[in-house]
Amino acid sequence: MIFSKEYVGYLAKQTNKHLVAAKMIQTGKQGLVDERVAAGLVEELALEDRINEEVRTILEAIQDDMHRGGASYPEMFKKVKQKLVNQYKAVL
Repeated sequence: MIFSKEYVGYLAKQTNKHLVAAKMIQTGKQGLVDERVAAGLVEELALEDRINEEVRTILEAIQDDMHRGGASYPEMFKKVKQKLVNQYKAVL
């Protein structure tokens, strides 16, 4: 993940603070809302890490075929990652 969990927690608090100030949400349990928003942000930000790991697993399984065909690992990584991003309908 590109951000630390502490920074994501800070972003969640600031987001919630602005939403409450703009009267877009109401809550009596600010801490609980902060935790849930932070958890959601962490999950979304970790999506690219999970996709990258899946790409590595796929490429490891076809490593011999790639070597025989002369395929470039970085090029194949980009292609497989893009295919998975499209499959998961993710926005990275």
